[in-house]
Amino acid sequence: MSANAHHLVPPFYFRSYLSDELADLTQIYQPAINLCVVQRKVDNELKRFVEHLLKQPHPVGFVEIINATSFDFINLLPQTEHLPGYQAFCKDVAHLVAMYCDLFDLSHVGLRLRTLDHAMCPRFHTDAVTCRLVCTYGGVGTEWLEEPHVDRRKLGTGSGGLKDECSGLIMDADAIQTMPAYAIGLLKGSRWEGNEQYGAVHRSPQLTPDSPKRLLLTLDFA
Repeated sequence: MSANAHHLVPPFYFRSYLSDELADLTQIYQPAINLCVVQRKVDNELKRFVEHLLKQPHPVGFVEIINATSFDFINLLPQTEHLPGYQAFCKDVAHLVAMYCDLFDLSHVGLRLRTLDHAMCPRFHTDAVTCRLVCTYGGVGTEWLEEPHVDRRKLGTGSGGLKDECSGLIMDADAIQTMPAYAIGLLKGSRWEGNEQYGAVHRSPQLTPDSPKRLLLTLDFA
């Protein structure tokens, strides 16, 4: 396609896959799927921990490449182990790591877990990764755009320094979608073979007075 084409379009539209069945995470292997979101129910003990954690005055975080089979998840956030529901939270993170490793046949993963009081990546973008798992534990979830609603020429420097809302990148503002809290998101990046130019387009959400913080987990190939 000519560089002067109005809109960078693949041979077929990449699209997202939404479900409430964990088994559907395998849909990320479909060539036409570059984002998969699975909503899930979590127990109240886990929710209580997240609610208490997001009320803490100081940020917490964990960034490390871990061996998925030998890492002791109880050591994730030891400074918060006094909060009710901490063990349930650690168990849930361990569950997500195990699923991610099983899905992609991995032994090690890059695990990032942090509380955020601002939009870490406020511009729509793609990631130079193979496939990233994201899960927002409480607070506002990651936003994304389906392929028909984004002009990829306006990503990065193509925006000309303009905000996403002004550059022409967002072709339909009403089409911006948000991952629910606790949902599991899989986002293909530019290192996925065959997906080099069509990583999932997403951004961090703007936080609100009602949801001033979020707890974000991301998993990457290591």
